[in-house]
Amino acid sequence: MSSLKRCVSMLLGGYLLLGQALLANAQLPDFTELVEQVSPAVVNISTRQNAPVRAAGIAQIPDLEGMPPLFREFFERNLPQVPRNPGGRQREAQSLGSGFIISSDGYVLTNNHVVAGADEIIVRLSDRSELEAKLIGADPRTDVALLKVKGKNLPAVKLGNSEALKVGEWVLAIGSPFGFDHSVTAGIVSAKGRSLPNENYVPFIQTDVAINPGNSGGPLFNLKGEVVGINSQIFTRSGGFMGLSFAIPMDVAMSVSNQLKADGKVNRGWLGVMIQEVNKDLAESFGLDKPAGALVAQVVDNGPAAKGGLQVGDVILSVNDKAIVVSADLPHLIGTLKPGDSVRLDVVREGERKRITLAVGALPEEGEEVAAAGGAERSSNRMGVTVVELNEEQRRALDLPFGVAVKEVQGGPAALIGLRPGDVITHLNNRAIDSAKTFTQIAQALPTNRSVSMRVLRQGRASFITFRLAE
Repeated sequence: MSSLKRCVSMLLGGYLLLGQALLANAQLPDFTELVEQVSPAVVNISTRQNAPVRAAGIAQIPDLEGMPPLFREFFERNLPQVPRNPGGRQREAQSLGSGFIISSDGYVLTNNHVVAGADEIIVRLSDRSELEAKLIGADPRTDVALLKVKGKNLPAVKLGNSEALKVGEWVLAIGSPFGFDHSVTAGIVSAKGRSLPNENYVPFIQTDVAINPGNSGGPLFNLKGEVVGINSQIFTRSGGFMGLSFAIPMDVAMSVSNQLKADGKVNRGWLGVMIQEVNKDLAESFGLDKPAGALVAQVVDNGPAAKGGLQVGDVILSVNDKAIVVSADLPHLIGTLKPGDSVRLDVVREGERKRITLAVGALPEEGEEVAAAGGAERSSNRMGVTVVELNEEQRRALDLPFGVAVKEVQGGPAALIGLRPGDVITHLNNRAIDSAKTFTQIAQALPTNRSVSMRVLRQGRASFITFRLAE
């Protein structure tokens, strides 16, 4: 028996030594040279804005504007509290973020939400010198902003190809989380092509790199020292970092940057359709081998899709021979096209495959996408949203007996809970919404300091959202 124990002990010892040897020889990346090489091009960005103090006690910092609720929650919990100010006096709000220099003559990229609403933008370089920046242009849809500082021979990053990124590849972030300049965190690419709430035109890079307030707008590097993305958002349910970070692909960011530099705005392709995901049951009903593509739930009257012959019930399988795996792939691909470009769509219609060629239109401004038969109804200022009634075609396409569509979000609770133009509201405070007038009446009578529910339909998916109105 003792002999058997000795054999087992020797065997375990051998495994332990083998494991130690393998660990010693493991090829883990050494980031030291990379950090020394790229850090000088990473900058800290602070902004100043004269804004009224919110009575609720949370500082209204530009860094939060446009963020979906689940993402905003983490940042709000880490903001300094400010006293109530019934008089509504002005104060100087400050925001802190990151950015990086993309050219030696002083062009800087960051997030739109870092500089949104700023009256003054200050860029602090790695040598601690500060330069005032001019906002060349910003694109809220991709959350990209282009700045310009005066300077020559400034250190600039090398730009990489985000399309070439592979899941599992090592990546590194540099930024100013909580104001700690040039903090370095590392991880791997967790996924590509992610879609997030309110972000239809960005196929996000998902990583497990630790990102916190202040990292927004900072660069995501590959091991070659090339920038492959702009760190933009995190996903959290606890209020802390949970291993889910999202970066804007550099291919998307540079396309936006080039347009902002040339024209001061971004033009995107648009089909004029509302789409939904194709699940297993829908795939079977449409005669598809597997769930894939984007199901056309609505076609905007006189839009590019309507003029090109696309119909409600069509399943779009590819765009210019690029497969639509999930419905979110469609706006990603169409958005990269220029208005007027010709596009080839492979669709399934009534069980048969067809190829449709049509001209892409220009994406309308926010609030112009929803066509409605009736006039717009502006709710009370307490909600901050304009809604319109659904026409018969929309009701049939969405299979809804009632509901109203969001035409415009001005701010207030509607913006805080993440409503956006095109959303369909079917219930408010547990009451069915059969008209825009009914919505306004219910909105005006909503209780304060109590949770209120709202049922919202977005791209074929329904969910209940809760919010609370202040006094």
